[in-house]
Amino acid sequence: MLKNNIETFMACDKEYDESKIILFGAPFDSTTSFRPGTRFGPAAIRSESFGIETYSPYQNKDLEDTFVMDSGDLELRIGDTDAVLDQIHERAEIILNDGKIPFMIGGEHLVTLGAFRAAAEQYPDIHIVHFDAHADLRDDYLGVKNSHACVLRRCWDIIGDDRIHQFGIRSGERAEFEFAKTHTDMHPFGLEDVNRFVKDMDKSKPVYLTVDLDVLDPSVFPGTGTPEPGGVSFDELRRAVTAVCSALNIVACDLNELSPHYDHSGISTAAACKVIREILLALF
Repeated sequence: MLKNNIETFMACDKEYDESKIILFGAPFDSTTSFRPGTRFGPAAIRSESFGIETYSPYQNKDLEDTFVMDSGDLELRIGDTDAVLDQIHERAEIILNDGKIPFMIGGEHLVTLGAFRAAAEQYPDIHIVHFDAHADLRDDYLGVKNSHACVLRRCWDIIGDDRIHQFGIRSGERAEFEFAKTHTDMHPFGLEDVNRFVKDMDKSKPVYLTVDLDVLDPSVFPGTGTPEPGGVSFDELRRAVTAVCSALNIVACDLNELSPHYDHSGISTAAACKVIREILLALF
């Protein structure tokens, strides 16, 4: 019997009721400050995921043994940023209310705000673990408050001081770094402090993980709209997300900022797929 051809992230084809984690795409890049194109990230990741194995030799786990549903991309109202954030909030809220973990694939980094609003409503004592090249702590970008350059500042507006833990940051305005000194827990330049942070973090606290893939060095990950030299290796990021996801109480997460057409080799998309695989497996 023939069946509908429905493309999912590899092996993430379980039914909703039986799944612990629900993937969804947020193909949005209307506030991108440099080169656009992240709206094509979710589809590229889904398609190219079949170029890597479901089995991770790093963790000795296989996606075939997990319960993950890929619910596809949201049909976002491009051009209306507030409406887009509301759509993302609604999808994440449904998943959270059903006791599952929403895993959003962006899209530009602003999409985090929609999902995080839903997570913060469900878990008022939530913390954020943030991997990124950029601080994203501007109060506005060219007068716009809801910009991908401001997304962690908007999250701070919700939860306040000492609950945003930033790693790999190597770019931002002077004012952002000054803000971080008194308001966030910033570990700039690398991921060396992740294991110590994980060890010291209260394991009962709910955590939202957000991974901006430009934390990777552009020699490893050129497929992004905001490349920033001086980044980490794939293996450093793999080890860091595995440590966070296997030890902390992750209640929601996202991965964002792949612009696939800036890397015709496909290496960047493959890297994104492997990071997603490792996060999913660590969460189990």
